[in-house]
This record gives sequence, structure tokens and C-alpha cells, in this order.
Amino acid sequence: QEKRFWSADQKRFVYSLRPAAKVAGLFSTYARRRSGMRRIPITDLHTPELEIYNERREIQLLRYYEPAPGLFIAESANVILRALTAGYEPLSLLMEQREADSEKGREVLGRIMERSEEIPVYVSSNEVLSQISGFKLARGMLCAMRRRALPKMEELCRDARRIAILENVVNPTNVGAIFRSAAALGIDAVLLTAGCSDPLYRRAARVSMGTVFQVPWTFLGTEDWADRTMAQLRGMGYRTAAMALKEDSLSPDARVLHEAEKLAIILGTEGEGLAADTIADCDYTVCIPMARGVDSLNVAAASAVAFWELCR
Repeated sequence: QEKRFWSADQKRFVYSLRPAAKVAGLFSTYARRRSGMRRIPITDLHTPELEIYNERREIQLLRYYEPAPGLFIAESANVILRALTAGYEPLSLLMEQREADSEKGREVLGRIMERSEEIPVYVSSNEVLSQISGFKLARGMLCAMRRRALPKMEELCRDARRIAILENVVNPTNVGAIFRSAAALGIDAVLLTAGCSDPLYRRAARVSMGTVFQVPWTFLGTEDWADRTMAQLRGMGYRTAAMALKEDSLSPDARVLHEAEKLAIILGTEGEGLAADTIADCDYTVCIPMARGVDSLNVAAASAVAFWELCR
């Protein structure tokens, strides 16, 4: 039973809980701290803390700390978990309340708590969070993370055997799909020209299923990339193969391609494909055989076929 006694200092009766209730209260507080971290209820998205989720465009996040690396937003539990595994630093988490209480949500919270219990976790209803553009595709959670400095091309290619180079692939869906194939089929690194969509943009990372955090990649430093990069690759022992529609192209199963100790597979922009100068600079031109009069595949589909054949 509760005990009632008079407090002379407070000039009123006060009550003491039974010891068991005190212990239960302590454990309840501890459990909330461990499972919830700093859970902050949100009813209004238009607050300074949430501007990176709701009001900043991705190019603004990219330049958030310029000249230092900026921010990116990872969406969905699987993508966030792969980013955490790759060592990216989380700054805050925004999620639906029901996702915070789900098994996958608890896994994400646990992994973030391993980094720091001070990382804020903003929670709200789907009705509120649906005001954020594209949130319906985020599977209930978004995580703001800090970018890292990109590695040098030479670092990625020095010990690799098969690499992919993307020339001006501007669609983030295609970039994400290419990375997913690269991860699954054995590509060691991906190089992107300056005109490509950023692999850490939300759609690219989502379509890749987080494999942009598994395959090493970097941007090439100049728009006039072909001459310089080809020379560097040849200096490291690479042969270069342009995926292009030409009459004298090789089939992907050509023996000379499989015998190459190091091979760079180069894919071009949607629609127009590779620039003529890029094709001319390559050692080989490769074309996937087609049936029924179809002349080409989407660049993401073509990458999957080429990677499967040339990485075997």
C-alpha cells in the first residue's frame, strides 16, 4: 500500500510509492531511453530542424557545407542500414510513429544509437509526413547523413579487375539500377563523368537498394574526361570497351574481352549513347545482339547484360 505522511517542509501530506512500483518506474524510464533515444514529436514540418527534409533541394544539400562535403537524405530502412554499415554519419532521423515501433524501425534506431544516443529522432503521423515530396516512396523513414570526401580515381582502379564508367547518365533511376547490377554482378568500382546524376540523390540510392554504399565510386574531375582518363587507365593496365551500336562491334562474349586482365566497361547517356570521341578512344566497341528488330536496350538493362557476361 502507499504510505501517507506529513511533510513539515511542504506543509502537506505526501505519498510514497511501494518499492516495487519505484523499481518498475525506473525500468520503464530506462526502457524508453534505450528504445526511443531522443524521440521528438512533430506536428509542423516548417521548423528549422526539418528544413533539410522539407525545404532544401538535393543540390542545396550537396553544397550545404561547401567547400566541405555536404549532406544527403537516405530513405527506407534498407537504404539507411546499408549507409550506416558503410560508415556514413547520421545527423537526424525522421520517421512515422508506426515505423519507429516496427521491427525494422527498431533495428534502425538501434544501429543509430550505437553511434550516439544524442542523434535526434523526429516522429510524426503519415498525414503530416506525406507533405514531404516523395515521402510515400520512403517506406516510413528518412535519415539526414553527412557526405564524405570522394576518393581519387587511381585509388579505386589500382587493384580492381572490372570497372564501369558512366558518361552523362542523367536519370537517377538509371544510375541506381546500374549500381544495383554492378554490386550484384561483380563490378569493382564505378566512375561517373560530371554530367551524371549523383548516386546519393534519394531516387538513385533508393533504386539501387542502398548498393551505392557498397560499390566504390567517384566522379571524374573534368568534363573533357575521355583523353585524360583513358591514358590513366591504360597506364594501370586497363583495356577499354565502349558499349555502342556499331557494325564492327564485338559481342560481349568475345574471347578477347574475357582474356583482358583489367577491363573498363563504358556506358553512355540515355538516348544518344556515348560521344563519338569516347568511342574512338576505346580499345573495343561492344554491342549486345538483339532480336525482333530491336536496336538497343535501356542503359540500365544493357549494363546488367554486359556486367554479367564480362565479369564471369
